[in-house]
Order: sequence, then structure tokens, then C-alpha cells
Amino acid sequence: MTDRVVSPGVLLLSDSHNRKTGYSYPTEFGNQCESTPQAVGFDARFEGLIMKKLTLALAVTAAFAGQAIAADMPARVAKAPPPVVAPVANWTGCYISGGIGYGLWQQENVGYDATTLPRTAVTGEFDTGGRGWLGRGQAGCDYQVGMGTWNVVIGVFGDYDWANMHGRVSDPVFGAAGTEKMSSQWAVGGRIGWLATPQLLTYFSGGYTEANFDAINPVVFNVAPNIGLNTGYYLPGATYKGWFLGSGLEYSLNWMPGLYLKTEYRFSEFDVGTNRILAVGTNAVTGGEIDSRKFVQTVMTSLVWKFNFGGAPLY
Repeated sequence: MTDRVVSPGVLLLSDSHNRKTGYSYPTEFGNQCESTPQAVGFDARFEGLIMKKLTLALAVTAAFAGQAIAADMPARVAKAPPPVVAPVANWTGCYISGGIGYGLWQQENVGYDATTLPRTAVTGEFDTGGRGWLGRGQAGCDYQVGMGTWNVVIGVFGDYDWANMHGRVSDPVFGAAGTEKMSSQWAVGGRIGWLATPQLLTYFSGGYTEANFDAINPVVFNVAPNIGLNTGYYLPGATYKGWFLGSGLEYSLNWMPGLYLKTEYRFSEFDVGTNRILAVGTNAVTGGEIDSRKFVQTVMTSLVWKFNFGGAPLY
């Protein structure tokens, strides 16, 4: 059979040629026509090319779409590191301290004749005083409590001062003089303070105190013609009782936990003490007396080591 043209541009091969290939395809008239192997290979290559182009187009589209979405998204902001929390100072606990300082004492004196009833003042008031260095040892306990926005420290303590505060006592009436020395003072009391910062405490203190003054011996004349001669009399040592008020600052030293530095001013006032004038050697009562009211002021700087019992660390 010869080749036929079934439509413009479509050439059908002969039936004998088609039967040799074993392939068929539909014609525009609905009947089955057989196709050649060359036509099948061309269709497969054409479909593969279309699939590659389609895959490439999808990849390009996805790339552009990803960039567009990334451009619309807000930029990432790096999170700031969490703030470093400073350690909170804890003032609750007990402590011991030692310090040195400087002090002044002053006294108001009146001389009496005790051989009369009532005794008679034989001098007006005359003031004397002294000054010098002192050292202090102290122990106490504090408790920190919050009161609203305030951090308050309440504590109790006791201390002892070793003193070398001496001065010259002179009687303007009888012309006698001697050296008087405050040798020690001790106190018990409490304090209350406010933490201006976690490391700085400002406080007030107060309590009971006693001071020891050594004997005035010898008592000598300080008027001519007997200047420097022993009168044969002396005033024995005495203990004076009184109260004190103080204020101070205490600072936590960051380079060593539990170590503090404080400076305190203290004012002490003592009750009037009556001192009998005695004879040297026999301690016989001479009938003369001197009443003294004493005042002491000190400034002390101390190094404090504070510790607690199983509580939070101290800073």
C-alpha cells in the first residue's frame, strides 16, 4: 500500500510499514493509526525538556518568594545579656572589732569642807581636763530588717577602752595641783542605723558606761614659796558612772567578705563623784572633799570582722 496524506501537514506511512513497527496512534477520524519508534523517542525527549524547564521555573520562583518574605519579616534584634545582680549586703550577724582613737575629758570641780554640817563649799567651780590616746575592743550582734523602702540595722554591743588620757588638776584656792589620768572606760548599749547604700551604714548608739580615773598622787603645791613640794595629801582613784550617746559610719570592705571599717564619735556624761582628800601613808580623812562631774568625748576608728551562724553570706 502507498503512503497517504490524511490532512495538510500529516503524512501517513503505508500500512505495511506500520505493521512492521507494531505501534499505532489515533487519527483525526478516530481510527487507530500506528506510529513509528522515531516519533515515540521525540515525544519522550520533548516531555523531559518541558519537565526540566518547569522544575527550573519553580526553583527560581521559590528563591524570589523566599527573598520577598525575608524582606518583609522584621530584623532580628540581639537579646541583651541579663543584668548582673550585685550581691546584697547582709548585716545580720555578730562581730568583734578592735580600734584606736583619740579622746578628751573635762570636769567641773567644787571644793568642800566636810567638817561642818552641812558641808560648806570653800571654792567656786573650777574646770580642768585632759586628753590622750585610747584603744577599744568591742563585741556585738546586729539584725537587719526591712521597713518599707528602708533597710534598718538594730544591734547590741559591749566594749572596753584602754586609755592614756591625762591632764593637770589645779586648785585655785589652796594652791594644790596634781596629774589626773583616765585609764579605762567600758560601755554596754545598743545602736540603730539606716543603710544609705547596701555597703554603708549610718547609725546612732547609746547606753550605760563607767570610767576609771587613777589616783592623784602626789598632790603638790603650785604656789610660791612651796611650788612642787608635796602637800602630804592625795586623792584616791575613783569610778564614775554615766551614760553615752554616739553616732558613726560603718562600711563594708568588698575585697574581703565579713570585713568592715567604722568610725564612731561618742559623748559620755558621768554622775557627780565625791572625792575625799586623804593623808599620804595613813589614809586619814582630812575633812576636805572635791566634787567632780566628768565629760568624755572620743573618736574611734575600728576594723570589724562580722560573722553569722549559718545565714546568708556577708558582704
